[in-house]
Amino acid sequence: MIYDLTMPMETGHFRWPLERKRNGDFAVGDVFEVTSFGVSCHAFTHLDAPCHMVPGGLTTDALELSNVMGQAAVINLSDIAPNEEITARHLDRAAAHLRPGQIALFRTCWDTQRDWRRSEYWRDAPYLSAEACHWLRERNPTSVAFDFPQDHTIRRVLAGEMPPIEEHVSHDILLRNGITLIEYLTGTMQLSEETVQFAALPLKLPTSDGAPARVVAWAG
Repeated sequence: MIYDLTMPMETGHFRWPLERKRNGDFAVGDVFEVTSFGVSCHAFTHLDAPCHMVPGGLTTDALELSNVMGQAAVINLSDIAPNEEITARHLDRAAAHLRPGQIALFRTCWDTQRDWRRSEYWRDAPYLSAEACHWLRERNPTSVAFDFPQDHTIRRVLAGEMPPIEEHVSHDILLRNGITLIEYLTGTMQLSEETVQFAALPLKLPTSDGAPARVVAWAG
């Protein structure tokens, strides 16, 4: 079975405006119906490229696809509480099986506690501590995939502030050191295995600092 872990790109989200329109209408005899849309490259399920935070860093189209495909170690923190900080102690317990060169895949099942379409999903989420990010960096994953808004700073960003880079701990400690971030997964409750095969394929957008992605996992 293939598990789809992608957040649907829907209109009406409180955070991200999605411009969507359709040209043509079969009902009036048109030969084609053609949908177009416009949205931020950092909305819904997406990848962050290093140039998102690093001047002169790699763009999305320059990333090696091998960084976002392959075996993923599932970090099962489904018992995490709202607004709980994820520490190195959590990872010692839940991610001891993570090996260098794998993808670190968080399974907090946060979308079963809060609706990702509503602000509470972002304001009440668990979040990574700096020490947890250092723990992950030391294990040298190719990428880290999150099913929750991983930096505590999202609360301040939504309030119109922009904290310094050092406070966006996953971006500062992981992304700025070459570990790709795969953000805003859903449906991780489907995963029961300790390791899975995983693929997060970004749209090929030249010179972009991020890109929407379709993310799937399967046993193996």
